[in-house]
Amino acid sequence: MRAAYIRQYGSKAKLTIGDVPEPAMGDRDVLIRIHSASLNPIDFKIRNGSLRFIRRYSFPLVLGHDLAGIVTAVGSNATRFRTGDEVFSRPRSGRIGTLAEFIAVDEADVAPMPKSLDFDAAASLPLVGLTSWQALVDTAKVGPGDRVFIQAGSGGIGTFAIQLAKHLGAHVSTTTSEKNFELVRSLGADALIDYRKVDFKDVLKDLDVVFDTVGGDALYQSFHILKPGGWLVSIAGEPNADTARDLGLGWFKSLVLALVGRKVDRLARSSGVKYRFLFMKPRGDQLAEIGSLVDRGKIRPVIDRCFSLAQAQEAMEYLESGRARGKVIVRVRS
Repeated sequence: MRAAYIRQYGSKAKLTIGDVPEPAMGDRDVLIRIHSASLNPIDFKIRNGSLRFIRRYSFPLVLGHDLAGIVTAVGSNATRFRTGDEVFSRPRSGRIGTLAEFIAVDEADVAPMPKSLDFDAAASLPLVGLTSWQALVDTAKVGPGDRVFIQAGSGGIGTFAIQLAKHLGAHVSTTTSEKNFELVRSLGADALIDYRKVDFKDVLKDLDVVFDTVGGDALYQSFHILKPGGWLVSIAGEPNADTARDLGLGWFKSLVLALVGRKVDRLARSSGVKYRFLFMKPRGDQLAEIGSLVDRGKIRPVIDRCFSLAQAQEAMEYLESGRARGKVIVRVRS
């Protein structure tokens, strides 16, 4: 089958378009013919080798974490889907590879595709939707009247998280450039901060939740704009001992992450807030709930640009440039 893959780690590693073996199926798997996939920052982080400490992959490595397609075969113990079903999914981390014609996915990670969407739009949702859900619903338990700050509101995560937070009844602040104000306002953002002109820490305070998608100094400053008891959930900051427990890592890696997370743990204690570095977990049941919200008109996908599979390297470079508003799609089957 045709796929886009890398042969080694490295920031300069290029995606090769070529033939790779078709995936082997397990008893609980469904085999999906992929129509569309989408790219996320985790794809170039894996390519760079940034996540090797937590998870190692073998080569050639097909990248891609989101898909929408059609079930073509069902494992002997899989009962939730039939051949011909239109589905979308974020496969679990040990089984990525959606920049390919086919993928075998555990049925627990799969959900029926929203009826109101085409394959491109459906493929844009799994990773950003599940990440936002697990940050705002499962972890921070956002509810009506909560004051929520979402970094980088015009990005892939931000465009989804703003809509989810508004659906939950929150007042939403976000950062973006002024040229994107109309977009994030249309998604429901209440307070817009041009990060090029205004430092968010100078205009925000006493928040209930911060959803950090930037990391670095922005993460550290976020502790100071939360009220005591508030939540800071990050997908770009520093993992800690809690992260190691979430991932079931051994004692050595747990010790290392405990050392890595000392600064954020100290800031959390001194500020009286709760901190979690989130590694999203694939959940087909949550994807089904997200699909229902989409079909009810509560959330809409935001797509910046579509590329063909042959243009996968160009798509990766565009995403990595930081210019994308919403998601970058790769059409595997046109």
